[in-house]
Amino acid sequence: MKLLPFALAPALALAMLAAPPAGAEVAKATPAAAAVAHERLWLGSAWYPEQWPEAAWDEDLRLMKAHGANVVRIGEYAWSRMEPAEGQYDMDWLVRATRLAAKHGLKVVVGTPTDTPPAWLTQKYPDTLQVDGTGKTLGHGGRRQFSISSRRYRDLSRAIVTQMARALKDEPNVIGWQIGNEPTDESYDPEARAAWVAWLKQRYGSLDRLNAAWTTAYWSQTYTDWSQVPFNTDHANPGWMLELKRFITAQWRGFHQNQIDAIRAVVGGNQFITINFGGLGWANRFDRYEMNRDLDFASWDEYVGSGHLKPWRAGASHDLVRGWKRKNFWVMETQPGFVNWAGVSNMLYPGETRALAWQAVGHGADAILYWQWRNARNGQETMHGSIVGPDGKPLPIYPEVQQIGRDMAKASAALAGTQPVSPVAILQDYPSRWAIDFQLHHRDYDQIEVLLDYYRPLKDALGAVDIVEAAAAPLAGYKLVVAPNLNIITDAMATRLTAYVRGGGHLILGPRSGLKDEFNRLETRRQPGPLADLLGGQVEQFHALDEAIEAGDGKAVVWAEQLSPAAPDTDVLLRYGKANGWLDGKPAVISRRAGKGRITYVGALVDDAVMKRLIDTALRDAGVTRAFAVPADVELMTREGGGRTITILVNHGREARDVALPGSMTDVLGGGKVRKLTLPAEGVAVLQQ
Repeated sequence: MKLLPFALAPALALAMLAAPPAGAEVAKATPAAAAVAHERLWLGSAWYPEQWPEAAWDEDLRLMKAHGANVVRIGEYAWSRMEPAEGQYDMDWLVRATRLAAKHGLKVVVGTPTDTPPAWLTQKYPDTLQVDGTGKTLGHGGRRQFSISSRRYRDLSRAIVTQMARALKDEPNVIGWQIGNEPTDESYDPEARAAWVAWLKQRYGSLDRLNAAWTTAYWSQTYTDWSQVPFNTDHANPGWMLELKRFITAQWRGFHQNQIDAIRAVVGGNQFITINFGGLGWANRFDRYEMNRDLDFASWDEYVGSGHLKPWRAGASHDLVRGWKRKNFWVMETQPGFVNWAGVSNMLYPGETRALAWQAVGHGADAILYWQWRNARNGQETMHGSIVGPDGKPLPIYPEVQQIGRDMAKASAALAGTQPVSPVAILQDYPSRWAIDFQLHHRDYDQIEVLLDYYRPLKDALGAVDIVEAAAAPLAGYKLVVAPNLNIITDAMATRLTAYVRGGGHLILGPRSGLKDEFNRLETRRQPGPLADLLGGQVEQFHALDEAIEAGDGKAVVWAEQLSPAAPDTDVLLRYGKANGWLDGKPAVISRRAGKGRITYVGALVDDAVMKRLIDTALRDAGVTRAFAVPADVELMTREGGGRTITILVNHGREARDVALPGSMTDVLGGGKVRKLTLPAEGVAVLQQ
């Protein structure tokens, strides 16, 4: 397609930048192609054949197969090899590498190379370069230095992806595609600003509506021309900041959709498409529910970094990713022992890489791919852990990866068609996270830790916990739903949650709930805003705490709210003790039956003992059956499907643990029937009932 100057074709330019409407779904892989991702356990790594002599490829692939790999990821950073000059394509080497992988029995996932444009591109078209929020233009030599809003860059990306798809569309061992790599940074270049203004016009229609939504009468911020609306990374009006996040999400979604369309135009639905999201799962630069709507399944990159695996945080990260699409996912990258970017890039303990893999599977991963297969001889990540060294020979981690390969070969059939199933869900919401982060009010208010405060006792009690989208996930199948940080409650969300409670569900709201509306304005109704009538009570005042205070027979820290019942049937479940004078003796937790269900409001960040009692009470009242007890340091995970229940146990401790089972189970990895077992440090068991 011929590139047109922006001034000559503004309507066309803005149409090209548009993402699908919020919540829209686009063409997907056929059921058969999508099912490939979950029909077995996949094991592999990222391989960069373009960095090595072709004579070395066969031995690389032989060693992969020898450790039990069945898939390999290629292509994601090789744009300069595939298109050494504009319009001059060389896909022959990529086809040869793909066919050689097939000879070794390895399926291929193809990564599009758009994360690292070649030097000729950024030199010839400097308008494609990213401009950061300070106005600085990024240069060549790193990655993600492009503007996601550049029409020219999208055209060039579409061209290279189309050529790749044409070259590989008939290769039977190509099972899917990964778009780019770990989407991260937006751009603030002139073309992006034009798209921002177009976005605002579409969203609000008029400046009067925009000014009203953002309360721009404050500090004389009222805009009389669209060009006056800021476009940068400043910390400013919270309504503007929230809208900017939504715009950035749409820009990234449109950037990816451009490549998805190119692949689908050539291969149809015969191969799956996914994206590996980075940021250790919890990153919130954009809305990851929206970003995953166009994909066949979710993928993410799990890294420990410094130190060692933190089981609850890592487990919750997996559950968050599973919730992006509400189905099993892939770990597209994980560390083979250590990384190169952490403060201390230490090696995991012997066996911990295996434990890391099996924890992921227990939480719904159907694939584990390592980054990377072989150390590059130079470059920013040459010190990163790998499975073989630059000499092509196995490193000390190789036997442990072999063990994982043997494990997966034994367990793959039992786990196929299974997934974590939970009677309990935690609600997660990116707009609410943004709203709290914009106006934190207490430097120690960590939303992830708040979520984990609820997650830990739930996970300890159950084999699986879902973390799902607050705005759209179906709730009817859950006996208990917990919303730790639902700062923004829209009217539509309130309607869904009210129906859930009245239909028989138990809803727990954490502090700061219902403080804001969809434009990040303070609600005129006291917290929890549109759910206050259902609760039969409200928040009178919130308090950022500079000291711990008494809450029941425990403590509250960082945040506490003064609650007041308004209905005669609203119960006080917990009161503050000696506090800050304002909160002494006041309600900290209130609850009310509504219809067939119950709603509970927890107004403080309480200590672990108090939280455990609250969760234990809620599980009992909701009729949730608990999993069997396991020793400290042992994590219990379950996957169900096809009439099977699979229990996965991982000992995250440094000492052996004895586990008594509730009955006889089949030991999938060890063979035979067992009623009890001993798990060594970092030990794993896969059991079938």
